[in-house]
Amino acid sequence: MCAVGATLLAAGGLATSSRAQLADDGTTLATPSRTVTVFAAASLTAAFQAMAVAFEKDQPAVKVQLNFSGSATLVQQIQEGAPADVFAAADEVTMQKLVEGGTAAAAPAIFARNTLQIAVARGNPKHITALADLARPGLIIALCGPTVPCGRYALEAFHKAGVALPAASQELDVKAVVSKVAMGEVDAGIVYATDVRAAGGTVEGVDIPAAANVVARYPIVALSTAPSPAVAAAFVAFVLSAHGQQVLGDFGFLPR
Repeated sequence: MCAVGATLLAAGGLATSSRAQLADDGTTLATPSRTVTVFAAASLTAAFQAMAVAFEKDQPAVKVQLNFSGSATLVQQIQEGAPADVFAAADEVTMQKLVEGGTAAAAPAIFARNTLQIAVARGNPKHITALADLARPGLIIALCGPTVPCGRYALEAFHKAGVALPAASQELDVKAVVSKVAMGEVDAGIVYATDVRAAGGTVEGVDIPAAANVVARYPIVALSTAPSPAVAAAFVAFVLSAHGQQVLGDFGFLPR
């Protein structure tokens, strides 16, 4: 039996039966939900879409519903009562807000890591080669807002490189930064290396040296308010499993 199946068994037996269960007094209980709703950081979009397919293949009785946005936006949605089973964030600071609010069912686990790149237009027409180039007059820059993980990571990278933060737009999530670069609305932006890869050639990535780069750590947790706690625990277990880690690796994420 796979680890995910064992988790489902331990958490309520969803993997073994699709029939309604009986209470101690013989009355019929509602059939357990077989949907897991996952709120995940925007940078996980492509990887978690593939993760959902792999999980549903492993657990055919379960359907995965995905909601992607900036990590801070997702926390706000959860705290306002949005029905979610699992939360996967792009940084530990944002996850901690959820933990402090009492919504995490357990201690969050790091499931992946990532690094930053400078996203530029195809062919790099502005000849951007380093963070310092983003301060050149006339360049239009897009960054994630300061409350968004990719925005905080970018600020840290500029600080490590000894470069003043350039004037830039403040986007709600990293996908918005990639989109603006791809559409030619801006000349460059700071994104995750996996986002450049997921863009499929619509943008190019300029490497940031390790001395100035930031390693993003992605935590995941099942929620104490999860409508489907059994499948929530199973999905988290799957992401942490060798199979889940392989899926993440296929999209350029670094091992946890």
